[in-house]
Amino acid sequence: MILYNYKDLNKQKIEVLCSRQAEDDNLIISKVKDIISTVKSDGDNALHSYASQFDKVQLNQLFIDKTAIEKLAKEIPITVKNAIDVAYQNIYKFHQTQLKTEDKVETMPGVNCWRETRAIEKVGLYIPGGTAVLPSTFLMLGIPAKIAGCKKIVVCSPPQSDGSINTYIAYVATLLNIEKVYLVGGAQAVAAMAYGTETIPKVDKIFGPGNRYVTEAKKQVQNMVAIDMPAGPSEVLVVADETANPSFVAADLLAQAEHGTDSQAILVSTSKETIAKTIEDIEKQLIVLPRRDIATKAIANSYAVYVETLNEAMAFSNAYAPEHLILATENFEALIPLIINAGSVFLGNLTPESVGDYASGTNHTLPTSGFAKAFSGVSVDTFVKKITFQHLTANGLKNIGNTVEVLAAAEGLQAHKNAISIRLKN
Repeated sequence: MILYNYKDLNKQKIEVLCSRQAEDDNLIISKVKDIISTVKSDGDNALHSYASQFDKVQLNQLFIDKTAIEKLAKEIPITVKNAIDVAYQNIYKFHQTQLKTEDKVETMPGVNCWRETRAIEKVGLYIPGGTAVLPSTFLMLGIPAKIAGCKKIVVCSPPQSDGSINTYIAYVATLLNIEKVYLVGGAQAVAAMAYGTETIPKVDKIFGPGNRYVTEAKKQVQNMVAIDMPAGPSEVLVVADETANPSFVAADLLAQAEHGTDSQAILVSTSKETIAKTIEDIEKQLIVLPRRDIATKAIANSYAVYVETLNEAMAFSNAYAPEHLILATENFEALIPLIINAGSVFLGNLTPESVGDYASGTNHTLPTSGFAKAFSGVSVDTFVKKITFQHLTANGLKNIGNTVEVLAAAEGLQAHKNAISIRLKN
C-alpha cells in the first residue's frame, strides 16, 4: 500500500490518484463493442457460444424455470435462509418508505400542478456471479423493483459450472416470485436485455453492478435502453483519526479488496500511527482470507493518504467521490455536513460497510469510479418515472393566459400564443 502526504499533492496529482481508469480500457471498449454486435445479430446462438467460451458450460437452454428454481431453493442451509429472510425484511422496510404520493400544488388561483409515479414496465436485473455469487445484489435490485410495481422483471446471472444457479440465488428468486432466471453473464447479458433475443425479452432499463466489461456494456447500450448508473469495480474510502481502531479499518479495507483485483481500498488519516498499524493489521488479516490472492492484488493497487486535519481528509474524499465512505472516528457527526460526494456513508467505529452490503436496509448498488459526484445509489425511485400533470379552470386560464401569450410572442411562436388566445375568446 503506497503512502502519500496530502500537503505534497498538487491538484493534478490528486486528479490522477482519484482516477480509476485502467490501462486496458480501450481494449475493453473494443471487446465489448464486438460482444454487443454479435449478440445483436446472432441472438441466442451468440449467448450459447459465450456461455461455452466465458463460463465453460454447455447450456441446453438459456434459463432455469420456476419449478427448477423452487427445487433448488429447498436445498438452502437453514442458517443462510434465516439470514436472507432478515436482510429481506430490513431492505423491504427501508425501501417501502420511498414510495410516496406528492401533493398537488396550486401555483396561482385555478392553476393546479402535480406529479404522479408510474413504474418502469420492463426492467432487467443483472446479478453478478463471477468470482463470487451475490444473492445480496438480487435482494437489492429485486425488492425495490417489486415495491415500484414493475410488470416485467428480467433476471440475468452467469451460470454455475453445472449449468444452473446457486441455491442462494434460487431462494431469493422464490422470495421475489421470479419465474425465470436467465443463465447469461457479462457484457452479453447486458446486450441481450438491451436488444432482446429469441429467448430473453428486451427491457426498458438495466440495473446491476459488474466488472469493467459489464459497466462498459451498459455505457454502450444507452442509445437503446436506460441504465441505473455506471457501476464498476467496488471501492471504499476510510477516513480515520487517532480514535479509529486500526484492526477495524484493516478489516473494512480488505472487505472491499476481496471483491476483485481491480477494487480500490483507500485510507485517509490524520494519524501516522493509525496508518502504520492498519497496514500491519492488513498483512495479518490477509493471511487467513480464502480470497487473499485477489485481495492482495487489490491492496497493491490501493494507497493511504496522510492529512493534517479532518477537513483535508474530507476534501480528498469529495474529490475521490467514493462508492462507500467510512468515517472511522468518534467525531463523525461534525463531518457529515462536509460530505458532498459519496454513494453510501458508514458512521463511526461500529458501523462496518458490510452491514450496508447485506442487511441494514440501505441499497448496496452504488455509483463507482467517481460517478457519486452525479449519481445516487439504487432506490425505488430508480425503478419509476414521475409524470407531471396540470389542470386549469376558467379562472386559472384567465390568470395565466397573458403571461403565456407574452412569452410565446417574445419567442416568435405564434401558434403557442394562439392556443391561449383562442380559449380566452370563447
